[in-house]
Amino acid sequence: MRVLVWGATGAVGSRVVHDALARGHEVTAVSRTLSRLATLPASPALHIRRGNASDPDDVAALSAGHDVVISATRPQPGQEAELVQAAKGLLIGLRSSGVRLILVGGAAGLIVPGTNHMLVDAPDFPALLRPIALACNEQFALVREADDVDWTYVSPPALLEPGTRTGTYRKGTDHLLTDAHGNSHLSIEDFAIALLDEAEQPQHIRHRFTVGY
Repeated sequence: MRVLVWGATGAVGSRVVHDALARGHEVTAVSRTLSRLATLPASPALHIRRGNASDPDDVAALSAGHDVVISATRPQPGQEAELVQAAKGLLIGLRSSGVRLILVGGAAGLIVPGTNHMLVDAPDFPALLRPIALACNEQFALVREADDVDWTYVSPPALLEPGTRTGTYRKGTDHLLTDAHGNSHLSIEDFAIALLDEAEQPQHIRHRFTVGY
Protein backbone atom coordinates (compact mmCIF):
# COMPACT_ATOMS: atom_id res chain seq x y z
CA MET A 1 0.00 0.00 0.00
CA ARG A 2 1.19 3.53 -0.75
CA VAL A 3 0.65 5.90 2.18
CA LEU A 4 1.16 9.67 2.19
CA VAL A 5 1.57 11.38 5.56
CA TRP A 6 1.05 15.09 6.12
CA GLY A 7 2.56 16.39 9.33
CA ALA A 8 5.13 13.62 9.07
CA THR A 9 7.58 15.22 11.51
CA GLY A 10 5.07 15.72 14.33
CA ALA A 11 4.48 13.50 17.33
CA VAL A 12 1.72 11.50 15.64
CA GLY A 13 2.90 11.73 12.05
CA SER A 14 6.45 10.57 12.72
CA ARG A 15 5.18 7.46 14.50
CA VAL A 16 2.78 6.75 11.65
CA VAL A 17 5.69 6.93 9.20
CA HIS A 18 7.79 4.58 11.34
CA ASP A 19 5.00 2.01 11.76
CA ALA A 20 3.92 2.18 8.11
CA LEU A 21 7.47 1.40 7.02
CA ALA A 22 7.67 -1.43 9.55
CA ARG A 23 4.49 -2.90 8.06
CA GLY A 24 6.08 -2.91 4.61
CA HIS A 25 4.23 0.01 3.07
CA GLU A 26 5.68 2.60 0.71
CA VAL A 27 5.52 5.96 2.44
CA THR A 28 5.64 9.56 1.25
CA ALA A 29 6.35 11.95 4.12
CA VAL A 30 5.40 15.58 3.57
CA SER A 31 6.34 18.74 5.43
CA ARG A 32 6.45 22.43 4.58
CA THR A 33 10.13 22.36 5.57
CA LEU A 34 12.25 19.67 3.92
CA SER A 35 15.05 19.89 6.49
CA ARG A 36 12.70 18.68 9.24
CA LEU A 37 12.13 15.43 7.35
CA ALA A 38 15.80 14.53 7.78
CA THR A 39 14.94 13.21 11.25
CA LEU A 40 12.87 10.36 9.79
CA PRO A 41 14.39 6.88 9.43
CA ALA A 42 16.31 6.21 6.24
CA SER A 43 14.55 3.64 4.06
CA PRO A 44 14.30 2.89 0.33
CA ALA A 45 10.53 2.80 0.87
CA LEU A 46 10.45 6.36 2.24
CA HIS A 47 10.10 9.38 -0.03
CA ILE A 48 10.28 12.90 1.35
CA ARG A 49 8.47 15.80 -0.27
CA ARG A 50 7.79 19.43 0.49
CA GLY A 51 4.18 20.57 0.40
CA ASN A 52 1.43 22.56 2.08
CA ALA A 53 -1.78 20.74 3.00
CA SER A 54 -3.70 24.02 2.67
CA ASP A 55 -2.83 24.16 -1.05
CA PRO A 56 -5.22 21.95 -3.07
CA ASP A 57 -2.76 21.83 -5.96
CA ASP A 58 -0.02 20.49 -3.69
CA VAL A 59 -2.44 17.95 -2.26
CA ALA A 60 -3.60 16.74 -5.67
CA ALA A 61 -0.10 16.47 -7.10
CA LEU A 62 1.50 14.75 -4.11
CA SER A 63 -1.34 12.31 -3.40
CA ALA A 64 -1.63 11.03 -6.96
CA GLY A 65 -0.87 7.33 -7.10
CA HIS A 66 -1.35 6.78 -3.37
CA ASP A 67 -3.94 4.59 -1.71
CA VAL A 68 -4.49 6.64 1.42
CA VAL A 69 -3.55 10.02 2.85
CA ILE A 70 -3.10 10.35 6.61
CA SER A 71 -3.10 13.93 7.84
CA ALA A 72 -1.71 14.59 11.32
CA THR A 73 -0.98 18.29 11.04
CA ARG A 74 -1.23 20.41 14.18
CA PRO A 75 -0.82 24.21 14.17
CA GLN A 76 1.17 26.26 16.64
CA PRO A 77 -0.76 28.14 19.37
CA GLY A 78 -2.27 31.28 17.89
CA GLN A 79 -2.46 29.71 14.43
CA GLU A 80 -5.40 27.40 15.03
CA ALA A 81 -7.18 28.61 11.86
CA GLU A 82 -4.56 26.68 9.87
CA LEU A 83 -6.27 23.46 10.93
CA VAL A 84 -9.43 24.35 9.04
CA GLN A 85 -7.49 25.68 6.05
CA ALA A 86 -5.60 22.40 5.83
CA ALA A 87 -8.84 20.43 5.93
CA LYS A 88 -10.20 22.54 3.07
CA GLY A 89 -7.03 22.03 1.05
CA LEU A 90 -7.11 18.27 1.59
CA LEU A 91 -10.78 17.90 0.71
CA ILE A 92 -10.49 20.00 -2.44
CA GLY A 93 -7.22 18.39 -3.52
CA LEU A 94 -8.54 14.86 -3.03
CA ARG A 95 -11.96 15.53 -4.54
CA SER A 96 -13.10 12.59 -6.69
CA SER A 97 -9.53 11.22 -6.75
CA GLY A 98 -10.35 7.86 -5.20
CA VAL A 99 -7.60 8.41 -2.61
CA ARG A 100 -8.86 7.88 0.92
CA LEU A 101 -8.29 10.49 3.63
CA ILE A 102 -7.71 9.68 7.29
CA LEU A 103 -7.78 12.94 9.21
CA VAL A 104 -6.55 13.22 12.78
CA GLY A 105 -8.86 15.57 14.61
CA GLY A 106 -9.59 16.46 18.20
CA ALA A 107 -11.41 15.03 21.21
CA ALA A 108 -13.27 18.23 22.12
CA GLY A 109 -16.34 17.40 20.03
CA LEU A 110 -16.89 14.02 21.68
CA ILE A 111 -19.75 13.58 24.15
CA VAL A 112 -18.69 13.14 27.78
CA PRO A 113 -20.00 9.83 29.17
CA GLY A 114 -23.06 10.25 31.36
CA THR A 115 -23.83 13.71 29.99
CA ASN A 116 -25.31 15.29 26.88
CA HIS A 117 -22.55 17.84 26.33
CA MET A 118 -19.30 17.85 24.42
CA LEU A 119 -15.94 17.74 26.15
CA VAL A 120 -15.17 21.33 25.16
CA ASP A 121 -18.29 22.47 27.06
CA ALA A 122 -17.32 20.71 30.30
CA PRO A 123 -16.91 23.17 33.20
CA ASP A 124 -13.32 22.12 33.83
CA PHE A 125 -12.17 22.22 30.21
CA PRO A 126 -8.86 24.19 30.11
CA ALA A 127 -9.28 27.68 28.68
CA LEU A 128 -5.81 27.41 27.12
CA LEU A 129 -7.00 24.54 24.92
CA ARG A 130 -10.27 26.12 23.86
CA PRO A 131 -8.97 27.73 20.62
CA ILE A 132 -7.60 24.45 19.23
CA ALA A 133 -10.69 22.60 20.47
CA LEU A 134 -13.03 24.93 18.60
CA ALA A 135 -10.84 24.71 15.49
CA CYS A 136 -11.07 20.91 15.64
CA ASN A 137 -14.85 21.11 15.89
CA GLU A 138 -14.96 23.41 12.87
CA GLN A 139 -12.64 21.00 11.07
CA PHE A 140 -15.00 18.09 11.72
CA ALA A 141 -18.06 20.10 10.66
CA LEU A 142 -16.32 20.82 7.35
CA VAL A 143 -15.24 17.24 6.77
CA ARG A 144 -18.59 15.60 7.47
CA GLU A 145 -20.20 17.68 4.71
CA ALA A 146 -17.81 16.27 2.09
CA ASP A 147 -19.52 13.70 -0.13
CA ASP A 148 -16.86 13.42 -2.84
CA VAL A 149 -13.97 12.18 -0.67
CA ASP A 150 -13.76 8.88 1.21
CA TRP A 151 -12.78 10.44 4.53
CA THR A 152 -12.37 9.05 8.02
CA TYR A 153 -12.11 11.40 10.99
CA VAL A 154 -10.24 10.05 14.01
CA SER A 155 -10.68 11.68 17.40
CA PRO A 156 -8.02 10.92 20.00
CA PRO A 157 -8.85 10.52 23.70
CA ALA A 158 -8.66 13.49 26.06
CA LEU A 159 -5.03 12.69 26.86
CA LEU A 160 -2.71 11.62 24.05
CA GLU A 161 0.97 11.52 24.90
CA PRO A 162 4.13 9.48 24.25
CA GLY A 163 4.16 6.22 26.15
CA THR A 164 4.19 2.47 25.83
CA ARG A 165 3.38 0.69 22.59
CA THR A 166 0.98 -2.01 23.78
CA GLY A 167 -0.70 -2.81 20.47
CA THR A 168 -4.12 -2.67 22.13
CA TYR A 169 -6.88 -0.06 22.10
CA ARG A 170 -10.67 0.24 22.15
CA LYS A 171 -12.79 2.01 19.57
CA GLY A 172 -15.88 4.15 19.91
CA THR A 173 -17.84 6.62 17.80
CA ASP A 174 -19.19 9.89 19.19
CA HIS A 175 -18.60 9.42 22.92
CA LEU A 176 -15.35 9.95 24.77
CA LEU A 177 -13.83 6.62 25.80
CA THR A 178 -12.80 6.29 29.43
CA ASP A 179 -11.23 3.46 31.39
CA ALA A 180 -12.44 1.90 34.64
CA HIS A 181 -11.05 4.88 36.56
CA GLY A 182 -12.74 7.48 34.38
CA ASN A 183 -9.54 8.43 32.55
CA SER A 184 -9.53 9.04 28.80
CA HIS A 185 -6.05 8.34 27.50
CA LEU A 186 -3.89 6.51 24.94
CA SER A 187 -0.23 6.50 24.03
CA ILE A 188 0.71 8.13 20.73
CA GLU A 189 2.35 4.83 19.81
CA ASP A 190 -0.96 2.97 20.06
CA PHE A 191 -2.80 5.83 18.35
CA ALA A 192 -0.51 5.39 15.33
CA ILE A 193 -1.37 1.69 15.31
CA ALA A 194 -5.09 2.53 15.23
CA LEU A 195 -4.58 4.89 12.30
CA LEU A 196 -2.71 2.31 10.26
CA ASP A 197 -5.19 -0.44 11.13
CA GLU A 198 -7.91 1.78 9.65
CA ALA A 199 -5.73 2.49 6.61
CA GLU A 200 -5.22 -1.21 5.96
CA GLN A 201 -8.75 -2.36 6.78
CA PRO A 202 -11.14 0.60 6.43
CA GLN A 203 -14.20 0.32 8.65
CA HIS A 204 -15.22 3.96 9.08
CA ILE A 205 -15.55 5.48 5.61
CA ARG A 206 -17.25 8.88 5.94
CA HIS A 207 -17.57 8.44 9.67
CA ARG A 208 -15.78 9.50 12.82
CA PHE A 209 -14.34 7.10 15.33
CA THR A 210 -12.35 7.51 18.49
CA VAL A 211 -9.90 5.34 20.41
CA GLY A 212 -8.69 4.87 23.96
CA TYR A 213 -7.72 2.28 26.53
